[in-house]
Amino acid sequence: MSNETSSDRLDRIVAQSRRERDEREKGYREQALKLYPWVCGRCGREFTRENLRELTVHHRDHNHDNNPADGSNWELLCLYCHDNEHARYTDAGYGEMSGDKAKSASSHNPFAELGKLLKNE
Repeated sequence: MSNETSSDRLDRIVAQSRRERDEREKGYREQALKLYPWVCGRCGREFTRENLRELTVHHRDHNHDNNPADGSNWELLCLYCHDNEHARYTDAGYGEMSGDKAKSASSHNPFAELGKLLKNE
């Protein structure tokens, strides 16, 4: 019988997930840095070994599991352009809360009975 609490279990799962993400990112990041020049694909900023940590790999289709060996789904972007790209993607309605997900995110409508209340005045 384990003495692991639900909090301990959650911490363990989150830590494992982060390790796996880091390993996955390390693989495609290393590949992308070998394939492409160290230049931001949007603003043209050039990078050296000293500031290379500020150059990120962007997935063009926004699917972080789509990592073809030829790099066709990758684009090197600086931190700022990468953040801007994801903000534009989310603002355009393609993010996590788009479409049916956004409609089902909240089922409570505080004004559902308002029409009926106003008619009874």
